[in-house]
Amino acid sequence: MLDRNPAAGVKQFNEDNKIERYLNEEELKRLLKFLHNNKNRTVCQIALFLLSTGARLNEALSARWENVDKGNRVWRIPVADSKSRHMHSVPLNDSAIAVLDQLDTAGKYEHLFINRKTRKSYTTIYKTWEGLRAEAGLNHLRLHYLRYSAASYMAQAGVYLYVIQQVLGHSNPSVTQRYAHLSAETLLDAANCTSDVIREAMPEKAPGSGYRGAATGARTPPLTPSGVPTRSDPRPALTPLLG
Repeated sequence: MLDRNPAAGVKQFNEDNKIERYLNEEELKRLLKFLHNNKNRTVCQIALFLLSTGARLNEALSARWENVDKGNRVWRIPVADSKSRHMHSVPLNDSAIAVLDQLDTAGKYEHLFINRKTRKSYTTIYKTWEGLRAEAGLNHLRLHYLRYSAASYMAQAGVYLYVIQQVLGHSNPSVTQRYAHLSAETLLDAANCTSDVIREAMPEKAPGSGYRGAATGARTPPLTPSGVPTRSDPRPALTPLLG
């Protein structure tokens, strides 16, 4: 019998849970077309609501009309329904309001989203969603990816990470940092506007400029000390859902 665990002291493997997937433009168009035309209206409306608000699934399924203020365009998530155990308010954008306008449960039911068969609020839609995403040709699209996508769109639009944290209801700002590289991409794109002006005005083959062929607008990346061109775009690409 061994006196000690041979694996003691060995650092356990920590799977990187910060690698997220987001809907690219093609996937988003495919998803929206499918959601607007599929006959399973309630589940499709739930998916649209998740994408519009960035909410967690359990928050949306637990949403009650008493906590929705369409006039002030805000949805308040109580502590009991919040994963962060803090009440937070979610702004209702135009697409979220459009989903609410399609619902016919106000004044009839307590919850927003009602199962037409049971006449009760949904407790889960995972099994139904598996069939819908396969039918849409988006087999890898998990429901939580809709939340990631909403956050990524805000980050790419230049929204401050603190604001994204408040919208998503993150209690820990470190969780929101997973979208920092997307926000950095937006800042880099803005900074590149200055670079474009300089490039256009740069004399052809200007010494030490790192550019050649300015007259034609062609850019040649600077060389490393070894003479190998540097990567022209160091920004990470979004992981597509297709394929």
